[in-house]
Amino acid sequence: MVSLEACTMASSSSVPASSTPSKKPRDKIADWFRQALLKKPKKMPISQESHLSDGSQTATQDGLSPSSSSSPPSHSSPESRSSPLSCSSGMSPTSPPTHVDSSSSSSGRWSKDYDVCVCHSEEDLEAAQELVSYLEGSQASLRCFLQLRDAAPGGAIVSELCQALSRSHCRVLLITPGFLRDPWCKYQMLQALTEAPASEGCTIPLLSGLTRAAYPPELRFMYYVDGRGKDGGFYQVKEAVIHYLETLS
Repeated sequence: MVSLEACTMASSSSVPASSTPSKKPRDKIADWFRQALLKKPKKMPISQESHLSDGSQTATQDGLSPSSSSSPPSHSSPESRSSPLSCSSGMSPTSPPTHVDSSSSSSGRWSKDYDVCVCHSEEDLEAAQELVSYLEGSQASLRCFLQLRDAAPGGAIVSELCQALSRSHCRVLLITPGFLRDPWCKYQMLQALTEAPASEGCTIPLLSGLTRAAYPPELRFMYYVDGRGKDGGFYQVKEAVIHYLETLS
């Protein structure tokens, strides 16, 4: 009996244990995904996290995203590097100042229609026409107002005369014996003095055929042009007008 049980135990122990069946490939893949999901991400060191957060805040304050702040600087072309800096006004800092020419459209000369208004008597019309031709034919091409030529037909004499004086820079008074006898000429003289009492040089008396003693007392405070020369004083009148126009620019 004992021997039989011993044999039975020996035989059972000699028989190898049956191995567990191997897992299927599908179960292995499921286990691998499960283990991958259960793994926790590694934490970044504290010093590195704080460094990155500070950098992102700085980039945000500057109006740039972290990606744009870390991007490499763009290289400009040779033309853009060589071009000079421009000011806000659109001019180069080294550009020279612009000089305004006295004959340009921005000059004060073109603020009025005429450069000269010639005041004369009817009997001195021929002398007045010669003066106007001389001034208009000069290199300066002075613009002259001659009453019988430039006044509007049908216009009132007084209003036309006042408009001519106000639309002209200078007034040339052709003072002759006929000028002193004509009451309209005296009115022109007083009106010319009233238009610009403080403007020196805009009223130019041209004394012709008269002595100094006959010079009108209303004009004694200003010099006159003597018309007893070869050209009748036309050259001095022209130079006086040009000098006054130059002061307007």
